Amino acid sequence: MRPRAMTKLTFGAAAAATLGLLATLAPSADAHQPNGHRPELKRIGYFTQWGIYGRNFQVKDLETSGTAAKLSHINYAFGVIGPDGKCLMGNAPGSDPWADYVRPVDAATSVDGVGDTADQRLAGNFNELRELKAENPGLKVMISLGGWTGSAHFSDAVRTDAGRKTLVASCIDTYIKGNLPVDGARGGAGAAAGIFDGVDLDWEWPGSDGAPGNVIRPEDKPNFTKLVREFRTQLDAYGRSLPKHQRKHYELSAYVPTAPAKIDAGFEVSKIMRDFDFVNLQGYDFHVSGEKTTAQQSALFAKDDFSVDQTVKAWLRRGAPAKKLVVGMPFYGQGWTGVTGGGDGLGQPATGPAPATWVAGSEDYKYLKKLAESGTYKLHRGYRDGHAWLFDGTNLWTYDDPTVLRTKASYVRQNGLGGAMIWSLDGDTADGELITAIDRGLTRR
Repeated sequence: MRPRAMTKLTFGAAAAATLGLLATLAPSADAHQPNGHRPELKRIGYFTQWGIYGRNFQVKDLETSGTAAKLSHINYAFGVIGPDGKCLMGNAPGSDPWADYVRPVDAATSVDGVGDTADQRLAGNFNELRELKAENPGLKVMISLGGWTGSAHFSDAVRTDAGRKTLVASCIDTYIKGNLPVDGARGGAGAAAGIFDGVDLDWEWPGSDGAPGNVIRPEDKPNFTKLVREFRTQLDAYGRSLPKHQRKHYELSAYVPTAPAKIDAGFEVSKIMRDFDFVNLQGYDFHVSGEKTTAQQSALFAKDDFSVDQTVKAWLRRGAPAKKLVVGMPFYGQGWTGVTGGGDGLGQPATGPAPATWVAGSEDYKYLKKLAESGTYKLHRGYRDGHAWLFDGTNLWTYDDPTVLRTKASYVRQNGLGGAMIWSLDGDTADGELITAIDRGLTRR
């Protein structure tokens, strides 16, 4: 294969100037059109299966906030790969059929305002996603397989050609064909058909460390390439097998890392990009609250450090086409407590993760916004580097607010990249403040 031409990126002084000016730009017109048209640049948001519980973030909230109209894709997190090397739905860590398709949703919580009945074959989040797609023609839903705590069995599953074929066939059967386990009136053959428009691979990470206990092998790298090829082959074959008026292209994507060492350990970039429709770049967790020193978690630019810009360049240098690179953006922040050393708090020693609503050291934007407005914290901006943080003298939170996100979205548009990806949608405000900032930044003027 001939080397791919690399898109020239317009970084440097002009980009730095943009960082300081974007906040003053007037909002652009809505880029979305009726009749199912979606904008060229992707707006991909992860919907977490478990968010319906403590956070009480329902699929309906995507409609009432206006978020769904600003998205091109929803990634549903997560589908589970079991120890038998198959996609599973049932009694296993990370699998929650109750949330997915069993749970009855009442009228007040339902997208279409009609409560689920006892004899429906499909209820729960899956049925709500079906209703959301009906309200938003052209919106696509992807099943994301794996995740940080769900990648333990990938390496074992894909060691052989037979294993790869079995894994892919099982995932297509469960999510694309919609053949769900029977649970009372719920489930059965084709119960979830038409919900999912593709597969997002969230193997974290082939060939290098992820969550403790994950199996890692040097051969993960070529095996990942073969897995991607197998998904592409089986998805295309199934799409062609449908009746003529239903034939479609099922999309294939992946969540991929920022660290050059992890890219090189697990990804044959030029090969896999031929089969992927796009990949979602890790654009956050460059530094995390478990570290002993405070730092940025998601800067656009950062000299001699991880950054969005560094990540994009790393993938381009290895042969990825710019249009297939979707930049990850966080709807949460990383936080430290016991910060000493004075100044603005950044780059200072800390005693540990800061207290938070759900998990110490990680906080949703909607709560960080309240901290910013409380008068207790001071908001700091790295205008040249494209990031923000809050500091009260003891606690520091590094996060993306609307100004930062609009800057990043403009960077994506100006440099010919594929769009923006969000982890995760439940971190936004009730009126969709963050997704609106991204949407405006991605809109062509």
